[in-house]
Amino acid sequence: MFTIRSAKRISQLYPWNCALTAGKVRRPFKHEFNPNYCFKWTATSSAGVKLHPESKEKLASRLVNSAPAQIQPYLKLMRLDRPVGSWLLYWPVSWGIASAASPGCIPDLYLLTLCGLGAVVMRGAGCTINDMWDRDIDAKVKRTKDRPLVNGDVSLQKAVVFLAAQLSVGLAVLLQLNWYSIELGASSLALVIVYPLMKRFTYWPQFVLGLAFNWGALLGYSAVTGSIDPTICLPLYFSGVCWTIIYDTIYAHQDRLDDLSIGIKSTAIKFNEDTKLWLGGFSVLMISSLIASGIMNAQMWPYYVATGAISAHLAQQIATLNINNAKDCSRKFISNSWIGFILFCGIALGRYLKDNSNSKNVKIETKAAPIHLMHE
Repeated sequence: MFTIRSAKRISQLYPWNCALTAGKVRRPFKHEFNPNYCFKWTATSSAGVKLHPESKEKLASRLVNSAPAQIQPYLKLMRLDRPVGSWLLYWPVSWGIASAASPGCIPDLYLLTLCGLGAVVMRGAGCTINDMWDRDIDAKVKRTKDRPLVNGDVSLQKAVVFLAAQLSVGLAVLLQLNWYSIELGASSLALVIVYPLMKRFTYWPQFVLGLAFNWGALLGYSAVTGSIDPTICLPLYFSGVCWTIIYDTIYAHQDRLDDLSIGIKSTAIKFNEDTKLWLGGFSVLMISSLIASGIMNAQMWPYYVATGAISAHLAQQIATLNINNAKDCSRKFISNSWIGFILFCGIALGRYLKDNSNSKNVKIETKAAPIHLMHE
């Protein structure tokens, strides 16, 4: 037990400028006492900065930071230390795959895994392209001034080579699909290349990002069926575009003041103090489109339960959003990955629970379909 007398004794033994106040000793080491005066140490510097804090980094950041020093800049260039972007790109693909699943069947696990790999690689390629276009702008923004192309960890020439390698892997993934999906996937590359330029010319770069990020909803559906059903896929795609405008507007509010000072445009700047009103409108459009897609796909009750949960999440997110607090904007942005997960579960369960008198035959055809499509 650590007593008041012990505290006095310590103050005599150590040549620190200590003050004994209410049973606590104050010195360059921070002490915390429980009601029984048990002694708990947390080492800090004289400036009050913790020397050995409990790590709060996410697993992805820790893995990237523990990688060999030579490859760390490339992992950061493709944002592997911030995987939320890969999830946001992946979820629309998973929606399309799940929407195309035959009644009574779960989504194709092979395609889900394959498209997951594609999402990580292509998101990395998109980030590389973005940083190549924006390296001069990023140097003027506090949040982005330490990116590899800005601080010199990766040269422009090496970034081009790295981009070519990523696109090669992405193409290898795409070639595993049927020819319709290959053509559909390749056509999205123009959006990936053009998006970083949009912030220089329009206040709606988030709309272009939505077109690019949610292309996977069409690609995932066609990967299963060999084509798209416009009545199902287009409302699903449009809902994803609205969703992207919502979460990326929140994200853009982190840099609003920097963007204003250097002349960069975004929906965050356009919406400004009316952001919540605009986001509420896009939320209504998103939910309406999801309902339309569900009706056309003859979805079951789990789908609509998921849609209701998404509505509640969006309402809470927008109501509590503080556009002037960068940390709050970051937390709200990251939370959107749960929306993608909830919708995927709703679509998958809805298709699985759907009755079909020929479900046995459909299951057999579904298992064989990916093999047939891969050899077209």
